[in-house]
Amino acid sequence: MTSTAQPPPVLAAREAHPDHLGHVIFITAAAAMGGFLFGYDSSVINGAVEAIRDRYDIGSGTLAQVIAIALIGCAIGAATAGRIADRIGRIRCMQIAAGLFTVSAVGSCVPFALWDLAFWRIVGGFAIGMASVIGPAYIAEVSPPAYRGRLASFQQAAIVIGIAVSQLVNYGILQLADGKQRGEIGGLEAWQWMLGVMVVPAVLYGLLSFAIPESPRFLISVGRTDRAKEVLGEVEGHGVDLDARVAEIDRAMRSEHKSTFKDLLGSRFGFLPIVWVGIGLSVFQQLVGINVAFYYSSTLWQSVGIDPTDSFLYSFTTSIINIVGTVIAMVLVDRIGRRPLALIGSAGMAIALAFEAWAFSAELVDGKLPTTQGVVALVAAHVFVLFFALSWGVVVWVFLGEMFPNRIRAAALGVAASAQWIANWAITASFPSLSDWNLSGTYVIYTAFAVLSIPFVLRYVKETKGKALEEMG
Repeated sequence: MTSTAQPPPVLAAREAHPDHLGHVIFITAAAAMGGFLFGYDSSVINGAVEAIRDRYDIGSGTLAQVIAIALIGCAIGAATAGRIADRIGRIRCMQIAAGLFTVSAVGSCVPFALWDLAFWRIVGGFAIGMASVIGPAYIAEVSPPAYRGRLASFQQAAIVIGIAVSQLVNYGILQLADGKQRGEIGGLEAWQWMLGVMVVPAVLYGLLSFAIPESPRFLISVGRTDRAKEVLGEVEGHGVDLDARVAEIDRAMRSEHKSTFKDLLGSRFGFLPIVWVGIGLSVFQQLVGINVAFYYSSTLWQSVGIDPTDSFLYSFTTSIINIVGTVIAMVLVDRIGRRPLALIGSAGMAIALAFEAWAFSAELVDGKLPTTQGVVALVAAHVFVLFFALSWGVVVWVFLGEMFPNRIRAAALGVAASAQWIANWAITASFPSLSDWNLSGTYVIYTAFAVLSIPFVLRYVKETKGKALEEMG
């Protein structure tokens, strides 16, 4: 007698294939535009740093606060995006972020005072924080399980592409302004155009958000089950038992434990040990100084005698290396594991940063580094970004998504992400003053953190490759 038993819905979902994969890829790519803007807005300021210093006649300390103040908005946006998305939907959240990106671009382009520019930086930061949360969450909720890993990588790929495009746009605008960051183009200075061009991808993000469906998970949470079935049919295929899938998602949401901050507390040292490990990973990721490469690289190269046009070109080539390293990480992270990749990255970063520290220790000759040190500094900077991108740039996010027990995952991830924004702010705000004090010494500090990350990983970080999330603890 032939059995007519059907496979459990969770197994059927894992094997589901959408009727039109291209449509699912379009939905994912549209959502990942938030990641593109995340990368673009984070790094576009690189091209305007020296012009802002000159325009408003400010010192390194004030300049650092204007650059870093966006991170305050990032932290607030990241902390509130989840609640906003649960209340009004993922798509509406994307549209709010797109609107904030748009007004931030316009406001930053035509500021009438330094405080006004700082305000629009905070608004853009809030949008970045929202995009950093809502993009991955939405993509995970609309992706067929069989394709989820590959589709989830769209967000990280979009971020690094956004960084690269921002540097290419900055370089192109500088060419139009005859190599002058304050050169006029159509009545505005070059740096203003650099910040204002973001309005184009911001508007595109907003328009694309009207062309993609709401998350099935949100639709079920507000009782719109018929629409949820339609969306599930689009993304998982109509061969799946849609009634069973809706019931499965509804049951999973009802049984979820809503983790709170109290769940993270242990009997000693405040947090549970696993939470401290997550915080450590987040902090080390930033304390090696990676965002100096994306926020200040043009300023850095100009400070050692490289002309503005070439400094912008080197910022662009660094961002291309960032993309290459990210692709390498995506290929290797499931093959050799998270922990070995982190150790390889730490060692490579430490060596590259040490060479940068040595190169910057040389006395400037006619305002420039000697030829040998100049070449070493450039090569080492690119090697540093490569090793970061192929390891800590991707691995930390993978670890944070996998390492925590189910009952505390959401809250623990929020604390770790907050620690990352704080460490990011500390590096971003301190670099101009530290570099004025001693550029070589600054890179010695970053080298020390890269070296210290090795025993940290060896002693405290456990491999998560190949383990089910239910095994974490």
